Amino acid sequence: MFTLNSLNFRSSKLLTLFLTLSTILGGCAYAPGQSMGDYKNPSSPANPWSITTQRAPEGAQLLGLQGLPEGPISITPALIRQQRSAKLLVNNAGPDLTRLFGVAKPYEIGFGDVLSIVVWGHPELASLATGGGVDGTGVVAVASGYNVNTDGLIQFPFIGSIKLTGLTEIAARDKLTKSLAKFIKDPEISLRVQAFRSSRVYVEGEVRTPGMQAINDVPLSLPELLGRTGGLTVLADRSSVFVTRDSVTTRINLADLERQKISPGSILLSNKDSVRVGSREDSKVFVLGEVSRPSTLLMRDGRMSLGEALGDAGGISQITGDPRQVYVLRNGAAGTPDIFHLDAGTTVSYALAGNFELMPRDVVFVDPSDLVRFNRVISLLLPSTQGVNSAIDISKK
Repeated sequence: MFTLNSLNFRSSKLLTLFLTLSTILGGCAYAPGQSMGDYKNPSSPANPWSITTQRAPEGAQLLGLQGLPEGPISITPALIRQQRSAKLLVNNAGPDLTRLFGVAKPYEIGFGDVLSIVVWGHPELASLATGGGVDGTGVVAVASGYNVNTDGLIQFPFIGSIKLTGLTEIAARDKLTKSLAKFIKDPEISLRVQAFRSSRVYVEGEVRTPGMQAINDVPLSLPELLGRTGGLTVLADRSSVFVTRDSVTTRINLADLERQKISPGSILLSNKDSVRVGSREDSKVFVLGEVSRPSTLLMRDGRMSLGEALGDAGGISQITGDPRQVYVLRNGAAGTPDIFHLDAGTTVSYALAGNFELMPRDVVFVDPSDLVRFNRVISLLLPSTQGVNSAIDISKK
């Protein structure tokens, strides 16, 4: 029998169903978890970003993106070609690497060096350095010998003060022989540097033994210096080796030099040069969203492609991820992000991902599928709906 109570009960059920559906339809925008949401549509009022390359000319120049339209930038073959061309321009914009190239030259005596000088047939003039050892700085400390003072002079019997700085061993020997010939007939002299203490290079960063290294009569190349320190640590970034000379810092990418078949041994270090080896910890990429393993990844030799980042994170989740909505967020020069979009719905698109190079601090984000977002809203609302129905059933009793 149709009664007023049954009518009220059915009306309550219909009202509950109506409110639930309304909440679900409007609540997808508030689905739990991260999502690009309105950022997929740059014209949406909810999008606070002005995604345009015109507002950040530095970033645009870095990627070769001038003149592209506003909004998320699609990753296309044309974009990748521009990216590669722009990278070449950026690499050539820094200090010229060839300024560090050099030709091996004989060692020149400097102040602080200790000389061993022998005048043959005159043992009374001999003063061989003895008791040598290596101190904590890596510089040989010698107890005796002819020390070159800060004025570049040594004190030698008969001659007195004589300046030898800036001369090679052979040139210094000839000069000393000429001066001593005034007192000794046809002197025969042997001169060599007993302790190299005038030229030093400073090393820091991701090397096993940072500190100071002395330059001796063997020209010191960059690979030899790194070898003296015990080599690079596991966190060393071979693409970020910095050499500072005369207040000018040059970045050296050892991996790129090898790819270009340029020997790093051509880089010769000079007195007071400073070398710093960067860390891979400064070149991180973050992979978030609907991937198998959200991860923080360390770039390898300063390089990592979008495809490598997705692969290292286990790939896009086949259950919850939307392969058509893969994004790369990059800090722009003005503090707002540049957003790149890849439609990875087809396997061919992974070739694009493999050629799109990421930069340090990039964020790779995979959006959830619409069905997953809908299900997440349902999972939140279902307990509330069940509670309303339970209350109605209790009131009926």
